[in-house]
Amino acid sequence: MKTYFQNIYSALYTTLVGMKITFKHMFVPSVTIQYPSVKPRMVDRVRNRLYVNMDDCIGCDQCSRACPVSCITIETVKALPTDDIGKTSQGKKKALWVTQFDIDIAKCCFCQLCVFPCPTECIYMTDAYEFTEFDRKDLNYSFVTLTPAEIAEKKANYAKMEAEKAAEKAAAAAAKAAAPKAETPAVVKASAPAAPKAAAPVETKPATAPDGEQVKQTPATDTPNEPQKEA
Repeated sequence: MKTYFQNIYSALYTTLVGMKITFKHMFVPSVTIQYPSVKPRMVDRVRNRLYVNMDDCIGCDQCSRACPVSCITIETVKALPTDDIGKTSQGKKKALWVTQFDIDIAKCCFCQLCVFPCPTECIYMTDAYEFTEFDRKDLNYSFVTLTPAEIAEKKANYAKMEAEKAAEKAAAAAAKAAAPKAETPAVVKASAPAAPKAAAPVETKPATAPDGEQVKQTPATDTPNEPQKEA
């Protein structure tokens, strides 16, 4: 009989010891959440899944070049002069059609280095930290807003414009090569013979004879003087 009551006491005692922590938390506020319907709030600066606002993207490729693991792939096509792409929220006019903007989250190392170089702040880290997939291909996120048909159209229009420019340039070069070159006559300046220098006039003073009469002088000639004959 004594053993029977000892077993009952031992069972109650061990149960109370085991339920001590449970009874303690029955009188304090609950700290658990109903996950996944209720999720914890993340901190302000957190490195989670990337998001791109294509309305502000200008296709500058700064984020792709800053990525250390090359998980961002961007392709752009230059817009035609007649295209109106619009402006960003900061008022900057767009000049490129973004035909591809893919981010492979499976490669992303969540370094956030792609966020800071963006001039329009269109790429940033979100608070979404649940993006598990059964297939790794589903981790490649595409943010392009253009349809495949629109992408093909933009590329075709740009290729056509480039072909027309190349044809016009080739036609202009051919026309320039076919045009005869205008011959410019060479102007030769004939050098006139130098005029002989005039001899300086020689002033001759009239010679005076001893008696005061003037002696008529004859001009000097270039002929040599004849030798005088001896008397």
